[in-house]
Amino acid sequence: MSSPITVDLPHSLGAQEARRRIERNIGKLTDHIPGGAQVDANWAGDRLNLNIGAMGQNVSAKIDVMETIVRLEVDLPPVLSFFSKQMEALIRRQGTEMLEDRSQKKGG
Repeated sequence: MSSPITVDLPHSLGAQEARRRIERNIGKLTDHIPGGAQVDANWAGDRLNLNIGAMGQNVSAKIDVMETIVRLEVDLPPVLSFFSKQMEALIRRQGTEMLEDRSQKKGG
């Protein structure tokens, strides 16, 4: 049985800009997976379906892009469930950084 992780990332970008940022950065996903990975990604409307092969395991994930929230659902196989807290923290940190609205920041 898989061990799901669900993370909601609030944002103020609007769905179109959030999706654009995800599309632009999805190729960097393999940089965060030890030992490399094979990532297959495809969009179905505002949902990005991911299948990730890493360390001899398959992980499926979906990213739903909404106007003010991006919801990630990751299904970890039992052998990787030990890493769920670390993965959730990484998703929150990297996702929040990617969806940050930089238009509010003032130059220094």
